[in-house]
Amino acid sequence: MNAAPSGRERRLRALRRGRRGEWICRWHLRLRGWRIIAVDWRCPSGEIDILARRGAVLAAIEVKARDDLARAGEAVLWRQRRRVSRAAMTFLLQRPDLAHLGLRFDAMLIVPGRLPLHLPDAWRLDT
Repeated sequence: MNAAPSGRERRLRALRRGRRGEWICRWHLRLRGWRIIAVDWRCPSGEIDILARRGAVLAAIEVKARDDLARAGEAVLWRQRRRVSRAAMTFLLQRPDLAHLGLRFDAMLIVPGRLPLHLPDAWRLDT
């Protein structure tokens, strides 16, 4: 009889699922003309899963991999949106060469058996 996975095993499984989801999202973006600027960019005020550019737009993208779209969408919490927003401001301070671009906050949702769902402009700075 198989024992239920431990908390550590569940966290590792979730981490692997998230990394795989981010990899899929990066390829999805590349195939649609986006250039990946940074992946898993971190600073003291937050982190950004993917920073990508297409034309005059710089997108800070939060990736969520879940079993269904509703759960994935619900997982983009206001705390995470705030951390991504703060991290994006810090990123632009460190990369003034990109400051002229229009900054946008996107979400990408990953569920098994489907292409990633890209939600452009998923939230604004004031949220």
